[in-house]
Amino acid sequence: MTRRLRAVWGRIRATQGLGRDLGVLAGLLVLGLGAGGYILAHQRVVWPWAHRVDYRADFEAAPGISPGNGQEVRIAGVTVGEVSKAVVTQDGRPRLTLSLQDKYRVVYGNARAYLRPKSPLNDMYVLLDPGSTPAPRLKAGAVIPVTQTARPVEIDEVLSHLDQKARDGLGVLLAETDTALAAAHAAKIPGDLKAADGTLVALRPVVEALQTRRERIARLVTALADVATAAGQDDTRLAHLAATARTTLDALKARDTELDATLAALPGFTADLQRSSAAVARLGTELDPALDGIRAAADRLPGALAAATGVVDRLGPTFDLAAPVASGARPLMADLRPFVDSARAALTDTVAWAGRLDPITANLVGHLPDVAALVYNTNSATSVTDANGPILRGLVLTGSATLTPVLPVSDGSGGHQGAP
Repeated sequence: MTRRLRAVWGRIRATQGLGRDLGVLAGLLVLGLGAGGYILAHQRVVWPWAHRVDYRADFEAAPGISPGNGQEVRIAGVTVGEVSKAVVTQDGRPRLTLSLQDKYRVVYGNARAYLRPKSPLNDMYVLLDPGSTPAPRLKAGAVIPVTQTARPVEIDEVLSHLDQKARDGLGVLLAETDTALAAAHAAKIPGDLKAADGTLVALRPVVEALQTRRERIARLVTALADVATAAGQDDTRLAHLAATARTTLDALKARDTELDATLAALPGFTADLQRSSAAVARLGTELDPALDGIRAAADRLPGALAAATGVVDRLGPTFDLAAPVASGARPLMADLRPFVDSARAALTDTVAWAGRLDPITANLVGHLPDVAALVYNTNSATSVTDANGPILRGLVLTGSATLTPVLPVSDGSGGHQGAP
């Protein structure tokens, strides 16, 4: 192989101008490959080594979808993939395959997909909201259900729901719009459009009600047809129904007076019912503070129960300690029972003369300060301690009998006697 390459290289060098031609050819080849790669890169080509993650989404309809033509999948306006495939499911809905770049593969169970036009020619793209937690992440190939997708409303769908008068009115509106755009007052169009936007928003409920008019009328006609068909197929039951209705009306006619009296009593009953309702409302107002108090007490009840549980737990050991005391006191109580019986008779007499103690007690109350002073002085005089500790204390009593006379005492003879 090496020998053959050397022979080719030698022939190229030996042929005049061949090396230059081959160099130009190689340069043109490199230039063509570079231009082709640049063009393919700007045409959203998917390289074989690029890793994509596929998810699928069901729509009610997919107008303007052409898989493989570079229709984008966007998240928040950023292109993250393309629509690579479109099929029809068994229930007749389109299912689009959304091929996303690997770095945008995080899609959650609450994700939503919207078909949006990017030009007036209905060139569509898919706007994907990947969702968020707490919904679980979707696995590759999972399907976003039709309840989480939406599509744009086409103009032909709007026109198909309009009757002939509405279409004629729309034609007149378009003609007047063309006249307004061509007139000299085109500068006022932005303000007029804003006013028209407010009008359209106000008319939205009317349009929504008109949109369901045909369906409701169709259902009503179908229901009436079913009722008429069922009634026509069963003449016996229809005759019985008419006879029963006539009997009911005859019974009401016979009770006409009582029915009038009942209807006349209804206003009074209504007034009583209103008063009862007002009383119930007032009762409900008064019940609110009571319920608040009950709720507050219920909030404090667990703590009180917990504290009571602790007390009950401590009562067990207390009863255990008190049991021997109660057992020992039983003989004493048996011995005291005769005394109590005797004391009951004595207490009867005591009650009789206890009332006489009131004047004595009242007199004693008036002398309580003197009694207190006597007790205090007696305690102070007889105490063997003071603030500094124990002391020795004596009591000296002096009087006229204990004093020695120092003056001469007359003996009755005119002389004086000295002190003994």
